[in-house]
Amino acid sequence: MEKVYGDKVRVVWKHFPLDFHPDAPLAALAGAAAYEQGRFWEFHDKIFGNQPKIQRDFLLQYAREVGLDMKRFQDALNTARGKAAIDADKNEGKALGVTGTPAFFVNGRFLSGAQPFDAFAQAINAELARLNLPVPAAAGAPPPAAAPPPAAGRAPAATPAPGGRN
Repeated sequence: MEKVYGDKVRVVWKHFPLDFHPDAPLAALAGAAAYEQGRFWEFHDKIFGNQPKIQRDFLLQYAREVGLDMKRFQDALNTARGKAAIDADKNEGKALGVTGTPAFFVNGRFLSGAQPFDAFAQAINAELARLNLPVPAAAGAPPPAAAPPPAAGRAPAATPAPGGRN
């Protein structure tokens, strides 16, 4: 998306550890700990590139591999320092109707489940067209004009993406 849309798109990560996944809460805490050190996206990519190996020993290994301060990282895990933020993200997701992962919002429009790039491009292009903004040539032709999304169920204003990724 970055290559096609540049600064027209911003990715904002929200934690939504699934209750039935025994390793998800610790992995979310580890992500929050990596965020504290400005390395969220590197850590994220390491975790998602090594699924399902996300037990504590693996998380510690990934933290070392991405260059985190291990004392700070382990302290964050041991004290569950990021839990309040994770819980807030999850509650926000539930309020918006999220029940599983992955889940995405494009300017308030909900996309549920794993999606091909074309699904994102269609949603992004529709929003750009609705806002009378140009669609990048690499993104293909804009879809037909879309009605504005309904106010109910819209995602709240986004916060900056952890690690500064757009």
